[in-house]
Amino acid sequence: MSTAECEQQGTGWGILEDLPGDPMIWVLIFSELVAFGLFLGAFSVARAIHPAMFAAGQAMLDLDLAGLNTVVLVTSGWAAARATKAARAGERQVARYWLLGAMALGGLFIAIKLAEYAEEIGRGVGLETSSFFTLYFLLTGFHLLHVGLGIVILAVVCRRAETSGVETGTAFWHMVDLVWIVMFPILYLVK
Repeated sequence: MSTAECEQQGTGWGILEDLPGDPMIWVLIFSELVAFGLFLGAFSVARAIHPAMFAAGQAMLDLDLAGLNTVVLVTSGWAAARATKAARAGERQVARYWLLGAMALGGLFIAIKLAEYAEEIGRGVGLETSSFFTLYFLLTGFHLLHVGLGIVILAVVCRRAETSGVETGTAFWHMVDLVWIVMFPILYLVK
């Protein structure tokens, strides 16, 4: 049964029917949240086993760049939410502008993260430096891939700027935001 048929009959998706956007994006979002949760759980367990190593690694991170990136990504999520509001009001061109803003800020997030990586690699830090940096680069790299994918999704839905598409793209983008908001303190702040 197709998504459209399920929506017409009101069956087949259960709780997913009430969420904005296509129900399949929520299946993807929930599976991605599980994957990130497992990664962050492994990071937390490893930190509990090797607290000194993780404290030393954390001290080498650039908190200012990470904090700036947090502001950039949260602002991007706000722009995506504004796009959804505009699309629901039938203001497709306004929705496109907000989506373009969200994508631009997503691109800025990527640029800042790559600058942070360059700074770390320039100091001789890499995947094999320690367990901390192995998990740090895997977690942040996995998230960075999702930011890139999110920009692609927003670009696709921006073309038509229809309500359902914008809601779908924005739901994924908010998942990317949420993951970073949880990841940032775990990687950079929690001792």
